[in-house]
Amino acid sequence: MNGSGSYDIIGTVNVIVGWKGNVYEYGKNFGEMRSIDLANSKLTGKIPDEICCLIELKTLNLSGNMLTGMIPQNIGQLEQLESLDLSRNRLFGSLPASMVALHFLSFLDLSYNELSGRIPTSTQIQSFVSDRFIGNLGLCGPPLIEKCPQDVTSSTNHRKNYQEDGDEFWKCLYIGTGLGFIVGFWGVCGTLMLNRSWRHAYFLLMINLKDWLYVTIVVHTTRLKKMFHN
Repeated sequence: MNGSGSYDIIGTVNVIVGWKGNVYEYGKNFGEMRSIDLANSKLTGKIPDEICCLIELKTLNLSGNMLTGMIPQNIGQLEQLESLDLSRNRLFGSLPASMVALHFLSFLDLSYNELSGRIPTSTQIQSFVSDRFIGNLGLCGPPLIEKCPQDVTSSTNHRKNYQEDGDEFWKCLYIGTGLGFIVGFWGVCGTLMLNRSWRHAYFLLMINLKDWLYVTIVVHTTRLKKMFHN
């Protein structure tokens, strides 16, 4: 393996793996393998689901091949995985929801595939820069700036509902104000029109109020003139 390790196949049973300066030989305990680096190896076909059984795996690099198909749905079983590089292949489909279980992941590169759909939400996945997801025209959601269609629709519906609620409020307010004015106006005027004694009392009150206002204005005006003359 390149970088952190190397591998050699012996016959069909034993595998020798170098990991962080140590050499490990796996026979029946092949499931304990910790690193696989097959980058730029001209691999084709799909990633086998059985790879998710290597629960001790810490590094998986399959970049720069011609792999197709979907990322195994159970990849979240590789809970010890620290580095995952599947870039520059032809992988398609959505990212497995189980990826949120990769809590120890410190390196992730899924760029330049044909992946689509929403990027699963987790503190770990969203911590990577958007460059690790570019080249997948169908991917959306953080850390990419592209919003998912359902998010755009939800936001539009929210604004539409908010506007409709506001329009409904003002409509009710105008109707209520109009009805209140009509009821109040005709309540007073209707009573005065139907009851002669009340009508006379009302007009007498208006006359007295007019006289009171007139007298008050004259008195205050006279006082102000005297103050200025003095």
